Amino acid sequence: MARTKDKRAIDRLNAAISNALKNFKPPEDLTVSEWADRNRRLSPESSAEAGPWRTSRTPYLEEPMNAFSDAKVHHIIMVAASQVGKSEFELNVIGYIIDQDPGTIIFVQPSVVEAKKFSRLRVAPMIRDSKPLKSKVADAKGKDSGNTILQKSFPGGSLMIIGSNSAAALASTPARYILGDERDRWAISAGDEGDPWALAEARQATFYNAKSVEVSTPTIKGSSNIEASFYLGTQERWCHQCPECGDWHNIVFGNVKYDYEEIKVGKKKTYNVTISGWACPSCGCISPENVMRKQPAKWIAANPEAYNNGVRSFWLNAFSSPWTSWSKIIRKFLEAQHNPQKLKVVVNTLFGELWEEKGEGVESDDLVKRRERYDCDVPKDVLVLTCGVDVQKNRLEYEIVGWGLEKESWGIQYGVIMGDPGQLTTITSPEGLKIRSPWEMLDDILNKEYLTEDGQVLQIMTACIDSGYHSDTVYSYCKAREINRVWAIKGQGGSGIPFIHRPTKRNDAGAWLFNIGVDAGKDTITSRLKVEFEGPGYCHFPIDNDKGYDRTYFEGLTSEHRTTHYSRGQTILRWEKRSSGARNEPFDLRNYATAALEILKPNLEMLKKLRETTDNSPQKPSNIANNTPKKRRYGVVSRGIDL
Repeated sequence: MARTKDKRAIDRLNAAISNALKNFKPPEDLTVSEWADRNRRLSPESSAEAGPWRTSRTPYLEEPMNAFSDAKVHHIIMVAASQVGKSEFELNVIGYIIDQDPGTIIFVQPSVVEAKKFSRLRVAPMIRDSKPLKSKVADAKGKDSGNTILQKSFPGGSLMIIGSNSAAALASTPARYILGDERDRWAISAGDEGDPWALAEARQATFYNAKSVEVSTPTIKGSSNIEASFYLGTQERWCHQCPECGDWHNIVFGNVKYDYEEIKVGKKKTYNVTISGWACPSCGCISPENVMRKQPAKWIAANPEAYNNGVRSFWLNAFSSPWTSWSKIIRKFLEAQHNPQKLKVVVNTLFGELWEEKGEGVESDDLVKRRERYDCDVPKDVLVLTCGVDVQKNRLEYEIVGWGLEKESWGIQYGVIMGDPGQLTTITSPEGLKIRSPWEMLDDILNKEYLTEDGQVLQIMTACIDSGYHSDTVYSYCKAREINRVWAIKGQGGSGIPFIHRPTKRNDAGAWLFNIGVDAGKDTITSRLKVEFEGPGYCHFPIDNDKGYDRTYFEGLTSEHRTTHYSRGQTILRWEKRSSGARNEPFDLRNYATAALEILKPNLEMLKKLRETTDNSPQKPSNIANNTPKKRRYGVVSRGIDL
């Protein structure tokens, strides 16, 4: 009987120990790619090809994934275009860690908002649809499960998904693994704590077997964090073998040969593209796309010695993506070629290349020569008018800008209203004279009707007023006119700050106050000023003397240039005056008028259609007595101001 009791006790002890030890068994002899091929399923809500993961579908991901399971490698960098599977690479690494080699993971996204989105749309479906992960990550619905949007607990570790701007999250938890997504879009500093990547790496100090992964689409040459990291590693490029001479080369845009036919649809252009093939830099022979996709390919390192330091780095563009045809890439390039902002997106996200700024500012003489005669208040292609207002100590300055399809713009009026901005209403002087306030005179400007050459009447649909000076007066003025979409704004300098930050509540004065990322706006304006052909993004200016666009205006519009600074090991781009005494109000005002458009978000395409419909409909007879056509007023079709 005693032996029976002892056996039962031993069995219970063995069962308890067995359950505890099974979470600490060594990882199987699997690479990350082998684990993914065995266990990973692509989720239908996040993949065009839902079902079992196949590394053979994206063979260029095999080496980066397996580098993670290489004991000699502790740091992996991937610079990649969009739509090549870089997020799946990160997810496979996370799945492998949870199932095979558990430890605490800090997964850093550019912001907390993006962290929550990635968790809901990518991480949660992966856990749900992969059996070994579902059994190890507790159900989020369970009480005290340790599974929340930003934290997933599992035996032996946890996954913390955070934003790069969250200093507390970056500095609070030791972690064996650090994964950084879209590294080039991270905050420059996590609060006041400094470089987010350095903060995250400091969490690994006590782990001899720590590993880190950086992934990003490239951005601007010379200020790209992922570029700097890439050159610390093996510097590998995905190269294909030429079927003619046998040499290996990375397929890049400059070696893809094509023809195209321009197609016009109204004012828009698109293109029929015919790909001739890829021209080998070694032998010059042209091989068709379908041939090159079947050719042997491999990673070739320019700095293989970095492997001895445990750092492997990879650079990949969209020409190798199984989901993106070469003709689609070339068509996107042709459609964006005259618009620097759109072209930058194509270069970064499809070519997988760094964007090189050809200049950090615009010269005033080039813009003075651009001026043209409108012969009307407002050219006929203008669909919406916005206004920017700058408050100085002794005056208000304003600019009215007209906007057409695809952000083509027309300067309408630049002006100065002298007077004390602290005076909100008319006052009587000691001599009995009535002195109107500059704000009352601004009302005249904002309420004015502007006539187009075809008899239409437009009014300013929205305005932004800087609240840097006489803030209380600005708030009071805007609060009383918010029904007319007159908004108080506050500029915030610095790279990485979004152009428009919409308020969630009124400020202490009871007004809606929009924060404006002025550097982002100035980047956009400068790119548009560089557009040389009429159409998307092009900036028109009137030559008429009474419109205010004289040489002084253009000197102010081009008074700043972008400079590069270095702080805490980070490259910082900053807009500064070319000279200390330069007047930059025109540059600021164009920024405010542009912000007004972005806050309003008018549906310009719909406005254009409404106007064309009205213009083509039968018109009532003109006023015969004075032979004046009846004016037609147009409202604004807006996507709404979300307050």
